[in-house]
Amino acid sequence: MVDVSEKAVTRRIAEASCRVIMSTETVDALSDLPKGDAIAVARLAGVQGAKRTAELVPLAHPLGLEQVEVELAPGEGGVEIRSRVIVNARTGAEMEALVACSTAALALYDMVKAVERQTVITDLRLEHKSGGRSGEYRRQE
Repeated sequence: MVDVSEKAVTRRIAEASCRVIMSTETVDALSDLPKGDAIAVARLAGVQGAKRTAELVPLAHPLGLEQVEVELAPGEGGVEIRSRVIVNARTGAEMEALVACSTAALALYDMVKAVERQTVITDLRLEHKSGGRSGEYRRQE
């Protein structure tokens, strides 16, 4: 791990997103699948993933997260997943935001695989980060 002991503790915010592509019929059935409510399960999986990032990513620092938000927006052709992580720490929360999205996407995939095998997880990316020495970043379209 990188030594961050000399860095200042600052408020850090990271936002990420990804997309899970599936048929409109599957999107319409997300709340009534054989395993249950896919949106609720995926949201909880995303929060849990963010909290366990240091266990999943070998050199990530464990962070005491202040807030984790995971939003899933079903729409035509799939589900947009967005996460927002806030922490006061010496290192950023980008990995936590990315893991939140990817874990939510994997849980959603697991929930729908029985009804649609064509599901695709795509476009995992950092959207925004602030705080720390490198300042602010916002992804450009």
